[in-house]
Amino acid sequence: MSTGAKEPDSEAVFSAVVDGTLADPHSVLGAHPVAGGVVICAFRPDAVSVTALTGASDDLELEQLHHGGVFAGELQGASLPLHYELQVTYPDGQTFRLTDPYAYPPTLGELDIHLAGEGRHEEIYAHLGAHVREIDGVSGTAFAVWAPSAASVAVVGDFNSWDGRLHRMRTLGASGIWELFLPGAGDGDRYKFEIRTHSGGVVLKADPYAFETEHPPQTSSVVHTPRHSWADDEWMAARRAAGRPPLDAPISVYEVHLGSWRRSPDDPDEPLDYETLARDLAAYVKDMGFTHVELLPVMGHPYAPSWGYQVTSYFAPTPRYGTPDQFRAFVDHLHAEGIGVLLDWVPAHFPKDAWALAEFDGSKLYEHADPRRGAHPDWGTLVFNSGRNEVRNFLLASALFWAREYHADGIRVDAVASMLYLDYSREEGQWVPNEFGGNEDLEAVALLKELNEVLHAREPGVISAAEESTAWPGVSRPTYLGGLGFGFKWNMGWMNDTLRYFSQDPVYRKYHHHELTFSLVYAFTENFLLPLSHDEVVHGKGSMVEKMPGDQGQKLANLRALYAFMWAHPGKQLLFMGLEWGQQREWDSEQSLDWHELSDPGHAGVQGLVRELNRVYKQTPALYEVDFDAGGFAWLEPNDADANVVVFARFGKDPAQNALVCAMNLSAAPRPGYRTGLPSGGAWTKVLDTDAPAFGGSGAAAGQSRLEAEAVPWHNQGFSAPVDLSPLGVVWLVPEES
Repeated sequence: MSTGAKEPDSEAVFSAVVDGTLADPHSVLGAHPVAGGVVICAFRPDAVSVTALTGASDDLELEQLHHGGVFAGELQGASLPLHYELQVTYPDGQTFRLTDPYAYPPTLGELDIHLAGEGRHEEIYAHLGAHVREIDGVSGTAFAVWAPSAASVAVVGDFNSWDGRLHRMRTLGASGIWELFLPGAGDGDRYKFEIRTHSGGVVLKADPYAFETEHPPQTSSVVHTPRHSWADDEWMAARRAAGRPPLDAPISVYEVHLGSWRRSPDDPDEPLDYETLARDLAAYVKDMGFTHVELLPVMGHPYAPSWGYQVTSYFAPTPRYGTPDQFRAFVDHLHAEGIGVLLDWVPAHFPKDAWALAEFDGSKLYEHADPRRGAHPDWGTLVFNSGRNEVRNFLLASALFWAREYHADGIRVDAVASMLYLDYSREEGQWVPNEFGGNEDLEAVALLKELNEVLHAREPGVISAAEESTAWPGVSRPTYLGGLGFGFKWNMGWMNDTLRYFSQDPVYRKYHHHELTFSLVYAFTENFLLPLSHDEVVHGKGSMVEKMPGDQGQKLANLRALYAFMWAHPGKQLLFMGLEWGQQREWDSEQSLDWHELSDPGHAGVQGLVRELNRVYKQTPALYEVDFDAGGFAWLEPNDADANVVVFARFGKDPAQNALVCAMNLSAAPRPGYRTGLPSGGAWTKVLDTDAPAFGGSGAAAGQSRLEAEAVPWHNQGFSAPVDLSPLGVVWLVPEES
């Protein structure tokens, strides 16, 4: 055996291996052809001897060529590919046998690298991160990370005692991607990337593409291979067959924070796990008649009081409630019960935690370098640099990932307004105009358009909804018409105006009548979803029921009227957990909802009303088939401010067959025999009365369950009838089938 002659720069190269400054350690380490054989070079710091085991009669003892731990030897007559293992002995006499990670070619192909660089790799999460695989019969994990400004990168973890000297990665050309296949590493191993910056610093970073994470406050990534067997083929096939967002279908969303919906009965400080939540939440939502749940972000986040809106893991669910496969089972079970699952998703900003995305490779990588664009003044977070191909790819792939890998039925994009405007929450001089001198963030606009184009094209039938609080035009219009391409937009104007109106004492409501009716001026400019969300019952805003005026009975009556108006108004609807029975106190994310309040008939009545609203809603096409066209709505009486009465009609695709009249008396006085115009003659049936005793009401109008339309023109209709309206009451009327 001969080690061969050293080249003049061998000492420098070996020193670079030892120092970790060699960008491509595979060019030196591993097996390499030479004239007459193969040279095997290994780096094992602190070892006293290294032997190459080739399966031949003679093992090859490697010679130490650098005191830092570089060993090499020539196997004469050998050729590549060469299968071998290393036997390493340490000063204490311990000997280990291992497969050389530097004996393997790159696990990323040229096409993957090319698409990643262009920002068009829709499944980049299947290549970056940690992936268990078998190569040449050897099981291990392929690690890859994007860190273009790093001087060197090593993968550290349970498999190498977190020693950054042992498994340094190679860079794949100009892509900025570092890669290493590590035999023996597998599922459950914790790991991070040890990144050496060009300034000489060393940082430990969690994997941006990790599929699993440690339970906070621990911050390591965890190697994970999905093993859940999905049972929702029928659900997914129906979703794909729909081909587009369900604009003409009933959508009634129950917004949930998993950690505080209900706590463990054995320990109120402990949230329920995914398995228990799947069973209990699905049963409750199904009983209440909601069509979907929307989860406050389940993506990994270190700080629980952020409710998930400061995300650090864009490809891993939070481990607070269980494992990734248990969350898959959660979604699977809700689908089995006929319930869709929407996920809040946060592409606008991310937290500054040193172990996460911030200054990932020692440079401003995921965030903008200029603090006037890269730092968010409201939330103390960093803003994604959506103009960078790889960052845009990261976010687009994340959205697709949850729809594909977790079968999510849609995403609700948080804080869209903060993405659209460069001067959002910034004073003069604190923001940078775009190339045309305007305040629009053109890169973020392009990202959102591409997001919706890709999401709807690749995952037909999914929902994308924007929380957007400004008058940006065309948020829910197709991109080919100049819109952003979302399926739905939250109607924040309706929410603010309606809550202001309902907070007024009925005596003064006539002065605020326009706040109740104004939303219909713009109701059909977007595909609106009406939200009464968590944002309305936190940070000192009080609970929904406490926003209502009057004594407790009047508060609950107002709440029932509010919900009946919401369900009858054009658009889909979303209600935050606890609001369905009028929880008395403001929401606290660290406590369970106050389920004991349901022993009170008043709160139970509100819950019963919401259950009935959902039941009638799903059975009445007039309430959902034509939500986004003026043909599905008609004012009957919008102007009776003095009486605090509003009457309107809703129509389905066939208005002659599907109609509903909603009559609202939002004063504290009864309105018996209030003549109301009706779209057609014949008999009309009361299908809902918010003042019914079953809902905790007085039953003042309970005697009128059916009425006959008279040929008396009224409210611009050819027919009308006197309708009894209870104080703070709403009734729904539908024509009887002939």
